[in-house]
Amino acid sequence: EQAVAVAGGIIGGILLFVLLGITAYLLWKKFCRLFSYEKLINPVKTTNANTTFQDQANSEIQLKSTRSRSVPFIIPPTLHGRDWIHLTNEEQVQKDSDPYMTPQSGPRSSFHSLAGAYVVGTINPELYKFPEDKSETDFPDGNIGRLWFSIEYEQESERLLVSLIKVRKLQPPADSCSPFVKIYLLPDERSYLQSKTKRKTLNPQFDENFVFQVSSKMLLQRTLKFLVYHVDKQKKHHLLGQVIFPLKNEALTEDNKLIIWRDLEKENLEPPSEHGDIQFSLSYNDYLGRLTVVVLRARGLKLQEESPAVGVYVKVSLMNHNKFIKSKKTAALLGTPNPVYNETFSFKADQTELDTASLSLSVLQSNKGEKTLLLGRVVVGPFMYTRGKELEHWNEMISKPKELVKRWHALCHST
Repeated sequence: EQAVAVAGGIIGGILLFVLLGITAYLLWKKFCRLFSYEKLINPVKTTNANTTFQDQANSEIQLKSTRSRSVPFIIPPTLHGRDWIHLTNEEQVQKDSDPYMTPQSGPRSSFHSLAGAYVVGTINPELYKFPEDKSETDFPDGNIGRLWFSIEYEQESERLLVSLIKVRKLQPPADSCSPFVKIYLLPDERSYLQSKTKRKTLNPQFDENFVFQVSSKMLLQRTLKFLVYHVDKQKKHHLLGQVIFPLKNEALTEDNKLIIWRDLEKENLEPPSEHGDIQFSLSYNDYLGRLTVVVLRARGLKLQEESPAVGVYVKVSLMNHNKFIKSKKTAALLGTPNPVYNETFSFKADQTELDTASLSLSVLQSNKGEKTLLLGRVVVGPFMYTRGKELEHWNEMISKPKELVKRWHALCHST
């Protein structure tokens, strides 16, 4: 019995020793796999460790010196079993027979040290940036200033909220400038709201809020007018420029606060003509054969009856050899001798017809149940029909294709 017990102990010890050996071997194999790189199937030129680290360091230094804007796009080792299509001619495609192929093109980077990972292309961060706001840097030649403001309309209280934000690049008549702004809600030109005066600055920051009470029915017929003044040492006010902003084309809601900027315009300081004046722009696209008219505003109109029921509109007619071709009309604005339209109309006109074509702009007053009255008219066209400013406007339009040419014209009743 003792011999059997000894033999059993020896056999058990041997089996335990073998089991421990097998367990240690498996653990060693697993440990080696975790801390070893996978072998590349594709034949690659072998170099010693010193050469590899030196090449990697040189490539990283080169990347830093060139400050490349490209960001390597890395395929992780876990995705190597998938196929990839061409994005550009320089990118390489992963094949089933060669899942760990390292591309020869593309910049080297520290990402190459990842086991089984490789660069399939680069990402350009510039494509994902928001467009840069150049409103404070890009000023056209002859610019006399730029004004920023915001508008919002409260439906329940029927209040128009106007925030005067800032003005930049003012051109004062003297070295120093102390600007302030008057804000009108046309057609009411008798009352206005005024900002504080900013001392000795060409770039005033206002950040002031103003409120106009206006019904929702009349809102889209109103126009905001900003007048920027400079106060000199003798307390005299000098007008530096103005901004005219019609509200009819804006979607004004409580949840939609619009932030807007506009370049200042010089006010027409000449007194209105006998029947009033009209301002419009002309443009001709010789490639499309299209004549464009932008009716901007009128001033000093002699209304036959000043009442809220009186509507004033502009009728634009294209003529050829004094024969009517086509006409279009603006919306009728109520009860104002200084309406602002900002409406655009286009007409088809072949380039060969410009010597015989003309445009007639008639300002008309309409009243419910009464006959339409002509307040004034102006015709622009070639030498066959016009002279003076009207002819100059037409010729400038032809000499500057695709550009909007803006001018004021006096209205008259004669044709």
